[in-house]
Amino acid sequence: MSAIEIRGVRKIYRRYGRRRQFATLKSALLSGRIMRDLQPDETFEALKGVSFDVAAGKTFGIIGRNGSGKSTMLKLIAGIGRPTEGTVRVEGRVSALIELGAGFHPEISGRENVYINGMMLGLTKREMAARFDDIVRFAELEEFIDAPVKTYSSGMYMRLGFAVAIHVDPDVLLVDEVLAVGDEAFTHKCLDKFAELRRRGRTVLLVTHSLDLVKRFCDEALWLDGGVAKAQGDPQRVVDAYLMAVAKTENEELAASDVGRATAPHRAGATGAPPEGPPAPHAVEAPPDMFRAVEGRWGSREVEIVGVDLVGPEGQPSHVFQSGDPLEIRLRVHPSEPVRDFVFGVGIFNADGVCCYGTNTHIEGAVSGELASDGEVTFAIERLDLVDGTYKLDVAVHRENGVPYDYHRLLYTFRVKSSLKEAGIFRPPHRWRFSGGIRISGPQ
Repeated sequence: MSAIEIRGVRKIYRRYGRRRQFATLKSALLSGRIMRDLQPDETFEALKGVSFDVAAGKTFGIIGRNGSGKSTMLKLIAGIGRPTEGTVRVEGRVSALIELGAGFHPEISGRENVYINGMMLGLTKREMAARFDDIVRFAELEEFIDAPVKTYSSGMYMRLGFAVAIHVDPDVLLVDEVLAVGDEAFTHKCLDKFAELRRRGRTVLLVTHSLDLVKRFCDEALWLDGGVAKAQGDPQRVVDAYLMAVAKTENEELAASDVGRATAPHRAGATGAPPEGPPAPHAVEAPPDMFRAVEGRWGSREVEIVGVDLVGPEGQPSHVFQSGDPLEIRLRVHPSEPVRDFVFGVGIFNADGVCCYGTNTHIEGAVSGELASDGEVTFAIERLDLVDGTYKLDVAVHRENGVPYDYHRLLYTFRVKSSLKEAGIFRPPHRWRFSGGIRISGPQ
């Protein structure tokens, strides 16, 4: 049996851009403009024929980017809006926690709001009185329950709204991302309540950006993208498909961003092809303190880095990697004339500008011979043992005394993904061992 049935749901919003004012209905009719001015400037289709079922007693998660239609779908299920096309059917009493403070009147007390919200959800005053103490205790608002709601913080709003929503004994509970404003302790209380509702056979529909929460609590998941259902089914499979799409988009955006920085007018010459003619005589000078330098490019350009590629484990250019993946940094170089004094260098920085690692061919004992024509330099990292985060690259070719031919400072970005939330920068390969009276199951 399905607690929620969604069939071919479309939702179209209309946007009106111009100001329209009529003094009176008569003036509007006489002007002949009323029908034209009441037409929308444009329409936006938030949902495009979405269909799915949620079985009674199951926990169902909806994931997707901002603007994908998740909250719109939740509002239609809650009855706040109506679909433009299609049908929405919900069995039983619905309790919704969709927007922070929704349904609360700011001028009256929390106590009065609790009673009003409960009665709006179908409970009698006597039933609300029987549950009132439990609601206040759960929301941790004993000292503030008689204060006007307008004096509450966002966290207090959320706690009271959630407490009311779960204590009216709903058949279907709808929860949007509002749990994000709660502290850690209260979040654990909410998750315990989700587990209790599941044991009691209640249906929970959860819209969230917390993918771990979806994998942990949901029996099924739906991925919405641009108002279209992209995947539905096992939460792990749906989350993996969503993460692959996110990584692809991030990769494309980072690649476009790097091209834009490297080819900016004030960094002339990094066009991805060998320059024509001699190097620019007005080459930018290196900053006095390399570890305080912002992004940029400088050098004489007697040797020029004309292309930089980051290559992933599949042998394809990429800007998004998993922690532990192999990474190759490939530099395409072009000398304007043969040179014998040259060093290649690479540096990796985190998003805060902290140097994670830096080296060059001279430090590692390589002796330059001759750079006579175009070539490619590959810096291969067997394991990218960095924690989850965004990183920047320095790449350079310079003389042994450090005078740069071509220095690219923080012009290339890549991201490292990890399901672990470790601290720091470097993730050394490691193992845990336990002995004696320690009994533990967990880390590998």
